[in-house]
Amino acid sequence: QVQLVESGGGLVQAGESLRLSCAVSGRTFSSYAMGWFRQAAGKERDLVAAIAWNGGSNYYTESVKGRFTISRDNAKNTVYLQMSSLKPEDTAVYYCNTLLFVGSSWLNYTTLDPWGQGTLVTVSS
Repeated sequence: QVQLVESGGGLVQAGESLRLSCAVSGRTFSSYAMGWFRQAAGKERDLVAAIAWNGGSNYYTESVKGRFTISRDNAKNTVYLQMSSLKPEDTAVYYCNTLLFVGSSWLNYTTLDPWGQGTLVTVSS
């Protein structure tokens, strides 16, 4: 049974940084791409960043480019999201999931695992 456990969220002021972690168990972590998603109140859950199985390539949604960095440690079955220069609009619950690509674009994916509990990031102005 696959489990995803997100951590590292919290309340910060605009301009500050946070590092999120997602520990994965029950799956061969190193064989799959991973993604970080976020869901703000009243909105859909969207892909924020993704990283290839070997860390060799990645994707960022436009609004976080230059501020967020996704990375992974396959030895620890963990994917990270370093978030800097946080803005109030980054406030959301952040989730990770395993990605299976069904096309040639980073956005042509399906998620493989049950969603974890997420970790709440709140950015005050």
